[in-house]
Amino acid sequence: MWILHRFFSRLIKINLWQIISLTAGIILLCSYSMYRLEPDTFPSYLDSLWWTMTTVVTVGYGDFYPKSDTGRIFTMLLLYTFGIGAMGIIIGKIFESFSLYRQLKEEGKLYYSGKGHYLLIGSSKDKLTNVVEELLNSEKNCEIVVIDNANQSPINHDRIHFISGDPSEEDVLLKANILDAKSVSVFTDERHDLSEYADGKTLLIASRVEYISKKYDRSIYTIAEIMKEKHISLFEHAKVDEFILSNESVSRLMAQAAVHPGSSNLFKQLLSKADGENLYEIRKKPHWNTYKAASMELFEMGAILISDGNHLDIARRPNDPIPEQAKMFVICDEETYLKIVG
Repeated sequence: MWILHRFFSRLIKINLWQIISLTAGIILLCSYSMYRLEPDTFPSYLDSLWWTMTTVVTVGYGDFYPKSDTGRIFTMLLLYTFGIGAMGIIIGKIFESFSLYRQLKEEGKLYYSGKGHYLLIGSSKDKLTNVVEELLNSEKNCEIVVIDNANQSPINHDRIHFISGDPSEEDVLLKANILDAKSVSVFTDERHDLSEYADGKTLLIASRVEYISKKYDRSIYTIAEIMKEKHISLFEHAKVDEFILSNESVSRLMAQAAVHPGSSNLFKQLLSKADGENLYEIRKKPHWNTYKAASMELFEMGAILISDGNHLDIARRPNDPIPEQAKMFVICDEETYLKIVG
């Protein structure tokens, strides 16, 4: 018993793949031994292998069984010294591996290898929940990666992969596979009360993203949330593609609602893809030569063309030709949008 105790105490310390290799070797050796011990009972090696597998997992169908005393003694040794003990350790190791994987995933220590995902950096749980909800409403099968300094993911969802670490560090961003991300959104750190500190941290992260973009010669689309409008020039220098003014945007929406009662509902609907009329991006069709031609056809389909990129003045230049790579935005429902792009 002491020998068996030493054997299993050492076996427990072996990793999963070593145990699987050892188990496979023992099963093959035992099958061959039984095949040689009782060739009449086990006419082929496959029959002996089948008997070994059903024996060590304690199933025992009874279609093959040893008939000699030597074979029976060998079976008892195989079943009690290996079948029950070793198989229990293997199953335990498998569950241990799954538990370790889940723990590492929850703690944000695993690399993300997917492509075309949305990368979200920093934010409060409430804000992240809203962003994730909107992303999933827009693309139900999208994957989302969240980077935060916390030890655990601020939000749990099947399509969210959490990376723990400092988002201004290159290795942390690469761990989130930033090079293959569809876009990178950097949110304001709400733990900083002063806008200068909050925007400074956002700028540091955005600068690191730009550094990685140049280093690996990859185009990374970056969106940054900014607290002060006067800081925009600094973010433009860091090559940030889009800016969202957090505090000032809310203030301006409040002012619009005060001057034009009910206007906030319009902005709310345009900012959410949950239902109703929403904002959609479309591409130029070959027969659309001018903005007027595109607007007329879209209107007949039930959509309103409002801009070309960030240019809202297309109604004042209806006869201008539409660039081939134009990114036009329309307001319509989802059914109409699918007809336009279909």
